[in-house]
Amino acid sequence: MRAVRYHEHGDADVLELEEIPTPEPDEDEVLVEVGAAGINPVDTYFREGSYAPAELPWIPGSDFAGTVEAVGDEVTAFEPGDRVFGTGLGKDIPGTCAEYAASPTDRIATLPDGVSLETGAALGVPAVTAWRSLIDHAELEPAERCLVHGGSGGVGHAAVQIAAATGAEVTTTAAPEYHEKLESLGADVVLDYAREDLEDAVITAGAPDVILDHRLDDYLQFDANVATQGTRVVGIGNTVPEAGFSNVPAARSKELRIHLISMFNTSDLAAVLRRVATLLSSGELSPEIDRTYDLSEVPEAHEAVLSESFFGKLVVTP
Repeated sequence: MRAVRYHEHGDADVLELEEIPTPEPDEDEVLVEVGAAGINPVDTYFREGSYAPAELPWIPGSDFAGTVEAVGDEVTAFEPGDRVFGTGLGKDIPGTCAEYAASPTDRIATLPDGVSLETGAALGVPAVTAWRSLIDHAELEPAERCLVHGGSGGVGHAAVQIAAATGAEVTTTAAPEYHEKLESLGADVVLDYAREDLEDAVITAGAPDVILDHRLDDYLQFDANVATQGTRVVGIGNTVPEAGFSNVPAARSKELRIHLISMFNTSDLAAVLRRVATLLSSGELSPEIDRTYDLSEVPEAHEAVLSESFFGKLVVTP
């Protein structure tokens, strides 16, 4: 099969398109013909060495959707021909930027009828991260106010839709060109993240009970300043290792509850994916795909996911 691999850590130019043997599924795995694979920032962290993959050379990519080609001897829930989507590869199991991928059954779910493979591939990391953040950790409830930083991003636009589906009031931030789209996805208030009075604007919209923060190094003190009493802050990322409060008493007075999470710690990815599939079927969740790439263009996709402005997700179609 054709697969993108890197033999050493480095910039996107270490990615090479190669011909390698098609994997054989283990007893508890399915072999999926990959129809589409999602590109996430975390893929670049493994490639450049901030996170360590199982071995080198390695295939990048966590998210995928496709058709089951073969199943292991112990697999009973899936059979050849099933359309599935999944996530959680690329760390301990070779990733998804390839024509085929072998996945344990606890990392996949059935893709609902009528949902494209490209849409399925855009779901994994963003939707599971948003679900675990808002539902499992923050326990977001109907009529609460939820602030989603960076609503135009992969996780951000999934979080806006999941929060809206719970019945929460949603405030989010984004560049002005994305405001109308975010409103159509369920955001009640959309604010320009660059406005100088952003703190005041968030508070005017309604001090949030839950905050989803993708850049703790930029917004942790901001979160404390706009929070109400007992706000739950879920941190899913930062651009530098350091992050902290500039005013600890102000944060302490709000009795903030801070959750730091990683999608790769999810105990049962398939269970969350099945919930995501339900939202897909009901029309309450629909990931946006900004552009698609061929396998030969994965280096460009790795560069774009970190450096370019876009709405939603980047997807590779082998």
